[in-house]
Amino acid sequence: MINFSNFYKTLGNTKLADWFPDLDKLIQEAFMHGDFLKWKNRFESLPKLEASVLDLSKGALQIGSSKDHSDEIILDLENKLREFHPWRKGPYNLFGINIDTEWRSDLKWNRLKNKIHPLTDRKVLDIGCGNGYHCWRMYDEGAKYVIGIDPYLLSVIQFYTIKNFIGEKSVWVLPAGIEDIPGNLNYFDTVFSMGVFYHRRSPLDHLYELQSFLRNEGQLVLETLVIDGKLGEVLVPEGRYAQMRNVWFLPSCLTLESWLKRCGYKNIQLADVTKTTSEEQRKTDWMKFLSLKDFLDPNDENKTIEGYPAPMRAIFTAEKK
Repeated sequence: MINFSNFYKTLGNTKLADWFPDLDKLIQEAFMHGDFLKWKNRFESLPKLEASVLDLSKGALQIGSSKDHSDEIILDLENKLREFHPWRKGPYNLFGINIDTEWRSDLKWNRLKNKIHPLTDRKVLDIGCGNGYHCWRMYDEGAKYVIGIDPYLLSVIQFYTIKNFIGEKSVWVLPAGIEDIPGNLNYFDTVFSMGVFYHRRSPLDHLYELQSFLRNEGQLVLETLVIDGKLGEVLVPEGRYAQMRNVWFLPSCLTLESWLKRCGYKNIQLADVTKTTSEEQRKTDWMKFLSLKDFLDPNDENKTIEGYPAPMRAIFTAEKK
């Protein structure tokens, strides 16, 4: 069973402790949900295997070696891992098992890791973290601790499946959404919001929320879908965008920069703009559902299947005044 005792112990003397009663109730409710119960037995059946190697700096996080255990044991582990399909964020290499996830999340990390403040000894919050791939990369960069939140319970299970073999580190993923975090924490040194912004119905409120979690001078790392365009231009899809539901606002980079300024951020920097390609997001043996190629116009890869501009993502950094 997933145990949060070390989380509570590590953070018991911080201002996050006031959140613990509500958080504990939230966790208990999440773990009584039907989806969690569906995966609980699978999680608890995972073998207890020792890993001879741990390298969180590689694109595919390396945990153990194929030589650590017998072929029979590793094949049994692979079959159990496949039961947690779909694997969207990664990749991971677990005892020689290549978990080839839908997203090459390492490519995004490579684009941003040298554009942000060093994470050494920083308190980090990763909002909408999925199965926690980037949380491990943040921890490897020297973060004091990393807290990820994601309401999708399969992602939470996948994170603790991986952590089961890494061992106890100061990295946790909580089954929570941004609305479950107390406002005005003024606490974290770095807050990441990657792939969340366009799902929020009120983008300015989201920027204010993120700001409230940061200490003064703390840094926001914001990654989101954008469009080519002038100041003030924003795409508001009428229905789905690239087959995604709940996509509300895709601003131009100049527009997003102006929103960050309006919300009181300083030292705003556009760190990267990259068009999403099938090298970075694709269907794999570990994610067999539809992916990027299926969401684009088959006759024009510069357009989505709905006729909108194809996905392009920007990374901004900014600081709280």
